[in-house]
Amino acid sequence: MKIIEGGVTAAKGFEAAATAAGIKYQGRTDMAIIYSEKPCKVAGTFTTNVVKAAPVKWDRQIVESKQKSQAVIVNSGIANACTGEEGMKYCEETAKEAGKVLGIDEKGVLVGSTGVIGMQIPIDKIKAGITELAKGKKADLASGTEAAKAIMTTDTKKKEVAVTFMAGDTEVTIGGMAKGSGMIHPNMCTMLAFITTDAKISKKALQAAMSSDVEDTYNMISVDGDTSTNDTALLLANGMAGNEKIKEGTPEFDAFKEALHYVNETLAKAMAGDGEGATALFEVKVVGAQTKEQAKVLAKSVVCSNLTKAAIAGHDANWGRILCAMGYSGAQFDPEQVDLFFESCAGKLQIIANGTATDYSEEKATEILSQEKVTAIADLKAGDAEATAWGCDLTHGYIDINADYRS
Repeated sequence: MKIIEGGVTAAKGFEAAATAAGIKYQGRTDMAIIYSEKPCKVAGTFTTNVVKAAPVKWDRQIVESKQKSQAVIVNSGIANACTGEEGMKYCEETAKEAGKVLGIDEKGVLVGSTGVIGMQIPIDKIKAGITELAKGKKADLASGTEAAKAIMTTDTKKKEVAVTFMAGDTEVTIGGMAKGSGMIHPNMCTMLAFITTDAKISKKALQAAMSSDVEDTYNMISVDGDTSTNDTALLLANGMAGNEKIKEGTPEFDAFKEALHYVNETLAKAMAGDGEGATALFEVKVVGAQTKEQAKVLAKSVVCSNLTKAAIAGHDANWGRILCAMGYSGAQFDPEQVDLFFESCAGKLQIIANGTATDYSEEKATEILSQEKVTAIADLKAGDAEATAWGCDLTHGYIDINADYRS
């Protein structure tokens, strides 16, 4: 696998564009398109929230069918959630307009929305935006970057990544973009992720790869404990790399999964580190566990702890909060066997040995916790399983952003 420059336009046959439709924001782009020269097989995963936005319902029925897709239309600013029959009607109108303007099958047009819940989409602006997107779409990397910027809401930076790998003798590319900053919690989050690949792969293998990988990537991040109405992760494959069809249980499928995991994990970590008001990416590794499930439950409990997140914001080695979060996670372990370490680019320091504090340097701990990426490593010393979760620190900035989000 090789990391390359780019995002959703890195793979063969994919184009993208962004435009300012004036949906909610002024002075910035707020609509994007991803377009494929050839129809794509589609896989996807969606929010577990009982309250599901109209685009989630629309896309899910496409993913669950045999329908192929050539375009994704995304807007930021308004989520099209809790909008009733009218919201679903607007998804249909968006797809019809895109089908007409692009000359493709409207039944396969995917839609995505993110922003304020409860407001109706200004469909006339959406339709006008589609026309502009169709005119401006290009296959260059810059167009992919502009699309990644257009789907941001409270995000402070665009999120994109691309890799190549060999499927037999053929080079295959996977690229992606995402948005996510607040309302982020395991079981997906207020995130939109769009992954494109030129791999020729069976639909069954495509969905299997995406479904399994989400569990270790997007479902292992948290910013604030809120699971959104709009969570969507879509994977589109147009087959234009020209490789032999990838099927489950083959070395090529393993290579595909490895590349997809890198893309998804990179985007997931970027979202966690760009949490609203955050100053640091907070990574929690649980090692030495009896089972992977035990490790995942413990890691997510720590990364979701507001007290722990506040301690990270204050660069305070308050290890008791971490052990406490592990204790109420529901997973069974022996606290008197736990070793705990803090690690960053400033070094690594053991804080707990066998459940009690070591004679560590508070000054060194503060230095380690003052970096942009901080890792807590909890060793249960009970087995060989491990898991990693990602979150961020909790600062006053989070309240500043969310106290008046609608205005």
